[in-house]
Formats: sequence, structure tokens, C-alpha cells
Amino acid sequence: MFHSIKQIESFFKERSTLGIKPGLDRMYALLASQKNPEKNFKSIHIAGTNGKGSTLTYLKSALVENNYRVGVFTSPSFTGLTGYIMINNQPISDKSFIQLFNKLLPSIKELDLKGMHATEFEIITTIAYMYFSENIDIAIIEAGMGGREDSTNCIQPIVSIITNIAKDHASFLGETIEEIAYHKAGIIKDNIPVVLGKINPACISVIEEEVRLKNTTTFLLNRDYFYKRTIIDDNRQFLEWNYRYLNYQVEIQMTGLHQADNAATALMALQIIKNSGISIEWEKALAGLRDSKVQGRFEKIHDNPIIILDGAHNPNGMEAFLNTVNQLYQDQHKHLIFAGFKDKELQKMLEMALPYFNSVMVTYFDHPRAESAENLVEMVASDKVKSTNWEEEMKKIKEGNDIYFFAGSLHFIGIVREYIKNQTL
Repeated sequence: MFHSIKQIESFFKERSTLGIKPGLDRMYALLASQKNPEKNFKSIHIAGTNGKGSTLTYLKSALVENNYRVGVFTSPSFTGLTGYIMINNQPISDKSFIQLFNKLLPSIKELDLKGMHATEFEIITTIAYMYFSENIDIAIIEAGMGGREDSTNCIQPIVSIITNIAKDHASFLGETIEEIAYHKAGIIKDNIPVVLGKINPACISVIEEEVRLKNTTTFLLNRDYFYKRTIIDDNRQFLEWNYRYLNYQVEIQMTGLHQADNAATALMALQIIKNSGISIEWEKALAGLRDSKVQGRFEKIHDNPIIILDGAHNPNGMEAFLNTVNQLYQDQHKHLIFAGFKDKELQKMLEMALPYFNSVMVTYFDHPRAESAENLVEMVASDKVKSTNWEEEMKKIKEGNDIYFFAGSLHFIGIVREYIKNQTL
């Protein structure tokens, strides 16, 4: 019996050596032990290399504006164990998390005895499904890694969404874009429609084969539904979105072309959700999109000087980040502070970033997978790149016209975000 979140965190830390184990056998066993809570709520399932969190946020906001209780399961969490599981922007309470964990604990121990050690992510996913089964109208579930063998992939959603596909998690998902696409396509279910965002053409045949096997249909951006940007500034974008006879004027405040892609994808999913019989008023849905923000995705967290946070943790994400930097701040003096995980393509990301900034500072954050600043410096042959302690660097930031960007691992961005929120710069 556990009595605090700290005790549960210690429990997970002791199990951290178990690592990441693909496969759904443990998940199905955990869920069966709780009488399959995942069957008791409607859901939307989102996979993709980048854009999952933003697409999820657009959908959540649109549904909340339509007066639904919306459960959200997302990762990573910026706010500890309870931050993975939310209803209408409110995280699960410590009390509810502890109660559900204790209810699940005998089943975790039973699996341990069989050598089927459930991972932290599997346990948290099961707790999310237990919590949602009694408290929500609809859930939006973000796949953690891949899709086919991801812990979340035990649901029968109303619609499946694949935002985009790029190289990431190669050691688990494969070295080629086609292998990665195969894993993402694993969230496609029998007769459940699939919305596709801006998909690499090399991946389409892989996805279409899965669609054929599952006897369903796809809705692909720039083939079946479309948008064009009509107005852009550093605080908002206006889009004209259309699908068949439908045409909507859309305003979003998240910046970057990739965010327009994500908003368009969310709108297509909303149309399918509406077609499934769930009542949606478009004026309310569009108001939800207009007000949507995502922590750590080109997030302006300070104004004088401007400080922007972005979880650009793979080359595809870095490309989107740099495109937005160039679009909004091309002629201004800019500094990048970067940190990331050892298993990411850090050298490639740093080489991509170099031309865009007046200085590039690499740093370290407290996490077992974090790459050292010394190793990051050695990855690129440029005098522009220096190692630093990010907290010391933060103390040097003064008012002025220079712009500071913190980018890299979402875990790093979460730590920096918390620091800034608790400081007066």
C-alpha cells in the first residue's frame, strides 16, 4: 500500500532498470485485471513523430468548448506523474492517482512473479484508462513511441490520427522511414477512419497497405482536405480550411507552418468525430482552436527580453523550429541554448541550427539519458558553439532586443520552463 506520490516515484525508480519493452501482452493483462476500463469510454488515438501534442491540444480545446469532459493522456509530463493524465486541463489529483495505483498494485506484483515486469509507462497508461472509464465523455490518447507496440494501443477509437512521420527512436522503430511508418500505422483499426497530416510520400504506401488490411479509409492533408494561410504575424495565423463542401475561416495563435498543418489535421478529425454522432458546434470548436496553446512548443515565456522554449528534439522538429525562427525573427540578434538525449541525432540538429543564431550554447540537464555539454561541443567544428551551465546563462540574460531560444529535449524544456516560472528575470 502506497500513501504518497513520492513513494510511487521511488517504486518506479527501482524499476527503471527494466527499460522499454515493446509489446502489448503486459498491457492486456493489466487491463483485464481491471475489467478492461478502456472499453468504457470513447477515444481518439494520435501517433506521429512530431505534432501529436499540438494536434491533441487543438482537439481538446474544441471539444471542451463544446461542453464535453475530455480526458487527455500525453507524454512526457512537465509536472510529475499526475501530469500525464488530465481532464479539461486539470491533472488527476494525487489522491486519485494513489488510489488507482494501489488498486492496480496486486496485478503488477502478479505479473512480476511471472517475469512480465510492467514498465512505468504501462502502469501509468493503465491508470489513465481506469480514471477515464468513470469520469469523462471522450479521451484523446497520445501514443508514446511508435504505435503498433505502444502501451496506448489497446483502444478502439472513433478516429485514428497520424500527424507526420520522420526518423526518431531508430533503435526501437527501425532505421528507415518505411520501418517507422509501419510502427505508426499500427494504430489503424478495423473500419476506423484515419486522418493523415503532412506525411512523407515514402510512407504513404506502407500506410495504405495497413488501411487495406483493416478495411478502412484515409483522409490525407493536401489530397482530401486542404488549407491556405491568409494572414501571418508573430502572434497568430489565419487559415482558410476546406473539405468537400465545408469551408471555415480559422484563427490560431500557435506560430509556424507546422502548427497550421496540425490545426488543419485536427479540424478533419473533428469532422469525422461529428460524423460519428457526437454533436459539435463549429463556432465553439473554432473558438477552441483560436485559444489553444501548448507548453514548450515555440512558447514565448518571457517578453523583455524575449525568451522562447521549443521541444525540438529530433531533426524534423528542429527543421520546423528553425523555419519559424526564420519566419518571425530573421533580422534580429538570436541566441540558442540547446540540450538533448544521447539517443537523438544531436550532431545533425546542431549543424542545422548553426546558421540561424549569433551564438549557440550547449548545456546539460539532470537526466540519465542527457548528453554532456562537453560531448555536444565536440560534435560540431565551429567556434560559434560553446558549452555552458544553463542556469548560470539564465542569470546573465538582461532586458534588451536580443532573443533567447531554449530548445532540445522536452524534459530539458520542462525544467527550464519551471525555473523561469519561479524566477524574476
